[in-house]
Amino acid sequence: MSTIYVDVVSAEKSIFSGEAKFVALPGESGELGILPGHTPLITRIKPGTVRIEKADGEDEFVFVAGGVLEVQPKRITVLSDTAIRGADLDEAKATEAKRKAEELMANRTSDIDFAKAQSEFAFAAAQLAAIARFRKKK
Repeated sequence: MSTIYVDVVSAEKSIFSGEAKFVALPGESGELGILPGHTPLITRIKPGTVRIEKADGEDEFVFVAGGVLEVQPKRITVLSDTAIRGADLDEAKATEAKRKAEELMANRTSDIDFAKAQSEFAFAAAQLAAIARFRKKK
């Protein structure tokens, strides 16, 4: 089976680089699945899990906090401000962040505070969903 080279990069470092058979990730309008030979594409991605089926058949999971996806004939690049390997996600931190965001939404003092709390809530909820998905893999 053919493969495609995949790079997942955060603002701080490269999270994953290697050959893959398939990549699935949360596109702006829904889940995207990319196989080798996919039509070139540039799109925004939402916070969530990037699932990379590596050339050896093993799955790699990476949480991204949104970003940009670029698909070229021989390369997939995922750029995100924040990207964390599934194995490195901290459930306790994500749960606490979600709880704090819910508290901020309940006690908002302005629309700006509410929008920020909603964003933090979505980020934490996406992390928790990624953790659940990573656990299923094990």
